Amino acid sequence: MTDSPVTRPSAAGPDARARAMDEALDWLVRLQCATDADTLAFEQWLSAAPENAEAYVEAEALWNGTPLRQAATQMHHGRRKSLRGRLRSHWKPLATAAVLLVGLFTFGNLPVRLQADHLTVVGERQRLQLDDGAKVLLNTNSAFASDLREGRQVARLLQGEAYFQIAGGGQLPLEVQAGPLRAQVRDTDFAVRYLDGEAQVRVQRGDVDLQADSDQRIRLSAGDSISVGPQGFGQRQRADLHKDLAWVDGRLVFENCPLSQVLAEVRRYYPGWIINRNSHLDDMAVTGNYRLDQPLETLRALAHITSAQLHEYPAVVILN
Repeated sequence: MTDSPVTRPSAAGPDARARAMDEALDWLVRLQCATDADTLAFEQWLSAAPENAEAYVEAEALWNGTPLRQAATQMHHGRRKSLRGRLRSHWKPLATAAVLLVGLFTFGNLPVRLQADHLTVVGERQRLQLDDGAKVLLNTNSAFASDLREGRQVARLLQGEAYFQIAGGGQLPLEVQAGPLRAQVRDTDFAVRYLDGEAQVRVQRGDVDLQADSDQRIRLSAGDSISVGPQGFGQRQRADLHKDLAWVDGRLVFENCPLSQVLAEVRRYYPGWIINRNSHLDDMAVTGNYRLDQPLETLRALAHITSAQLHEYPAVVILN
């Protein structure tokens, strides 16, 4: 078990450590609604100096500690109390974060998730059954809603990934919506992933009738896969369901996959930051079958097979 960087002496002087702590606290707030540019800038900052990583770990510990959570609750009820000790000097950024902590902010993408009937946090899966009998498995970090419209069931994947099982015999087809995608389905099993404005459909059994916002239409059969974006459909492809739908069975399966893509997938299940500081590892091919509910064990296995060093901190894992 590795020691926390908080307990290690740092070679940096007190001014550098104080500067790093101020910046780390700013990052804690900024990363809650981070863009891709923010993420890249954070990774560059984190690797720029040893004291930066140490400061971020310490700031994360303060953020998750009892004093800050108590302050957040007090602010939520309209009462402000100063935090003692080192928190006092960082009250402004922490107060901003504390207000956000109390609400639904912790789910991320708040406007989308306020529309949801069901939510999963990072690393969680959830099983549902709709009023018409359809079964749904929500994957990690997903938002889902459903309702009856004019006697028919409408399911909306607002964010994330879902696997649908629709038995035959229904009077009306189930309508599934995910961003630019509309699907009419009966007697089929299929998955939809909706991330970054693009939907991906993979059919395991039966047929699925799809419509894009551009009014294009297409029918997919078992084994088919297609992406749907603002400009319409991509090319129909044959899916590798053993890999693409392994998450349904609680697994992550990779076959000769670049490590950069593997890490991108593992990040979806790890409630923290995974940072690769060695770009030479990006193209290294990885083959493996891992449990998706044990992302840290997966990262340890990946470090072993790629001969990378793995540094574990609270909420941050660094490969180099």
